[in-house]
Amino acid sequence: MTSAERTPLRSATPAVPHPGPPHPPGTFDSVVRRMRGVGARLPQGDGVAVFGRVYLSVTVELQRRLESGWFSDRASAEELGARFAGRFLAAVGAHAAGHRPPASWRPLFQMRRHPYVRPLQFALAGINAHVGYDLPLALLATCEARQTEPEALEGDFERVGDLLTLLEERIREELMPGPDVLDVADPLTHLLGSWSLEMARSGAWMAFRALWGLRVQPELAGEFAEGLDASVGLAGRCLLTPLPCADRAHGGDATRRSSGHGA
Repeated sequence: MTSAERTPLRSATPAVPHPGPPHPPGTFDSVVRRMRGVGARLPQGDGVAVFGRVYLSVTVELQRRLESGWFSDRASAEELGARFAGRFLAAVGAHAAGHRPPASWRPLFQMRRHPYVRPLQFALAGINAHVGYDLPLALLATCEARQTEPEALEGDFERVGDLLTLLEERIREELMPGPDVLDVADPLTHLLGSWSLEMARSGAWMAFRALWGLRVQPELAGEFAEGLDASVGLAGRCLLTPLPCADRAHGGDATRRSSGHGA
């Protein structure tokens, strides 16, 4: 038996970049309070706030389902949910403190006030970062902490996936431009078609399994996680492509106001 094979599970945690808090960020009550605080501190149109508002509503729904017994293993699901939400809160905290957030989140923080990025783009870029990068690491940390195998989380991972679908539906319902705006000629139509939540969920599970398999090789695991972070960030940057026609999507009066012709 090699020394790597004799390494205990806890000490074999991959040296992934930006690992976030080593423990769950507390109860779901504390998670919800912290998320409300983030929303209260940010302007209404801020891109991070746009994502945070919808994510908060789904986090509250997750809390309700935990209490109703919807998950097969409440303790594991609650820890996964807390770690998952904690990674978003950690990214917000890092940026507020002047530190660099993970590459997956960086485009959203950089573009959060761009006048030609629409609210729907901000929200989808948030889902992209949260599912594509945060979810695999939250799954990994939960398995490590509970000393369990990935298969033990698979059922509740699917249930969390149902909530993520709810998140996407709410984002589209609340932020999708009307049918008179979003048509085949609108660049936003093409951006929406370039990203799939289902593919992101599938990719998150595969990334988690890969990191789990590499847990006894921390250097390789770190390289894999760093590459994952960068690739998710690249997709986010594409989702946040400025669309010069955004002023028309908001009534067409932005240009008139800036040039002094508005009311």
